[in-house]
Amino acid sequence: MGRLGARFAIGLLWLLHWLPLPVLAALGQGLGALLWKLARSRRRIALRNLELCFPEKSATEREQLAREHFGWMGRSILERGLLWFAPRERLLKYLHIEGDILQAERSDKPVMWLLPHFAGLEWAAPALMLGQSRPGVDVYQRQSNAVFDAQLMKGRGRFGRNAFVDRHDGIRPVIKYIRQGYGFVNAPDMDFGPKDSEFVPFFGVPAATLLAPAKMAASLDMVVLPLVTTMLPGGQGYRVHAPPPLPNYPSGDALADAHTFNAWLEARIREQPAQYLWVHKRFKTRPAGEASFY
Repeated sequence: MGRLGARFAIGLLWLLHWLPLPVLAALGQGLGALLWKLARSRRRIALRNLELCFPEKSATEREQLAREHFGWMGRSILERGLLWFAPRERLLKYLHIEGDILQAERSDKPVMWLLPHFAGLEWAAPALMLGQSRPGVDVYQRQSNAVFDAQLMKGRGRFGRNAFVDRHDGIRPVIKYIRQGYGFVNAPDMDFGPKDSEFVPFFGVPAATLLAPAKMAASLDMVVLPLVTTMLPGGQGYRVHAPPPLPNYPSGDALADAHTFNAWLEARIREQPAQYLWVHKRFKTRPAGEASFY
């Protein structure tokens, strides 16, 4: 997508954000159905991931799950315009908070929010800003399109005081912000390659899993607070669940903590399997000598 295409897409999202949420959700489902037909490589990745993670399901059941996933992803694309352009009052009408979203506000320790890659992930930002004064720092992947990258950063920066660190700049800038009182918004559940990772079971399949989150949490004496976002059907909005801190995490054993996190995440995915990010090559990195899954 060139600069002109990016500007057109951003303008379209601005126009669509004026629509009632039920209408926007229906259009998003339609976009997902279109992407299912057109995005063949992503469709294959999703089906392969589901085959690896849900071998007990039939091929028909996994395809239905994948189609539902594309519907949620289509919605997440179109409803991004709400996060970028809608006034705060409108966004708050759509949010349904479960649990203690302000527990970080009362912590005298540094805070790490663990935010898995569900379709509604971006809605955690306005939820965290509800009455919360603690700023947040996030690690992001710079987009290849400069126009889209600028809009993405502008949209994410609407909620409270935030800082964004390019993934290529490493972890030191993040630690600097944490020591200044920022909470770390961390989404570590992707395959980032073999560096500082170990193969830990994820749905019974060895998956390259980062050890850095637990190491950082232990070294900085952080409290680790998970957040789970769920897109609700039709125009019902979005649920952001803030459960208590992960028990015994960090434990001082980063490998054991990686097992704890993957087990916790797997349980959350089973609660809403169609909304997890199945189009990502979660099992891309393989042990030495093992053939690629994709």
